[in-house]
Amino acid sequence: MTTKPISPLRRRMTEDMTVRNFASETQRNYIRAVKNLDTFLGRSPATATPEDLRRFQVHLSQTGTQPPTMNGTVTALRFFFRVTVERPELGRHLTLVQAEQKLPVVLTQEEVASLLEAAPGPKYKAALGAAYGAGLRVSEVANLKVSDIDSKRMLLRIEQGKGRKDRNAMLSPRLLVLFKEWWYVARPTTWLFPGRDPLLPITTRQLYRVVTDTARAVEIKKRVGPHTLRHSFATHLLEQGVDIRVIQVLLSHTTYCQRTAH
Repeated sequence: MTTKPISPLRRRMTEDMTVRNFASETQRNYIRAVKNLDTFLGRSPATATPEDLRRFQVHLSQTGTQPPTMNGTVTALRFFFRVTVERPELGRHLTLVQAEQKLPVVLTQEEVASLLEAAPGPKYKAALGAAYGAGLRVSEVANLKVSDIDSKRMLLRIEQGKGRKDRNAMLSPRLLVLFKEWWYVARPTTWLFPGRDPLLPITTRQLYRVVTDTARAVEIKKRVGPHTLRHSFATHLLEQGVDIRVIQVLLSHTTYCQRTAH
């Protein structure tokens, strides 16, 4: 079995991103964007002209590419031209798209309770409980370690969250109970929620599938994913009168709160 060799251009771009400490997911997304341009042109993306980039963005628009994906592609290509191939002037021929601002889907407290109650077993009750009870992103839930639980200070340590930042999240007594119920069943040693391979954490895809399947089972008609629980966490705190600046700190993110406040 042979593997296709990595091109010098791709290797150089990967090195450029690694030196800047880009997250692995960001690197994959950037490489994918450049590969898509390569496929569209039928030749090396390093040879692109301003007209090529205009046609590529028209192509993306005509094929139904959504604004977030379009803007992610623009960001990746600007990096590629500015850093990897040292043609920064091409960046001004790539246009960011105005994304429509939509309020996130939020569950009622009753719907959250139904979802957690119906989750398949203590592992997923605890995982979904972390997404809601601590307002965690799905990747943060998946990468929790047993050692991240500080039951004395009632905190969760989140390592290398979005933006590669460490922070503490709140650990409620109810969430601690869910964690203990899961620990007594499986006795995880490293990852709090191990995947099929116990040496690796559960995948975000698996968590997403559990949330959507459980929401369907309890007949929640809203479009629900793991991030819905995070949004619901913020909204319920806001409804309880918690200061919006406190919620921003808990989420380590200001976008949701800014939109809600308006």
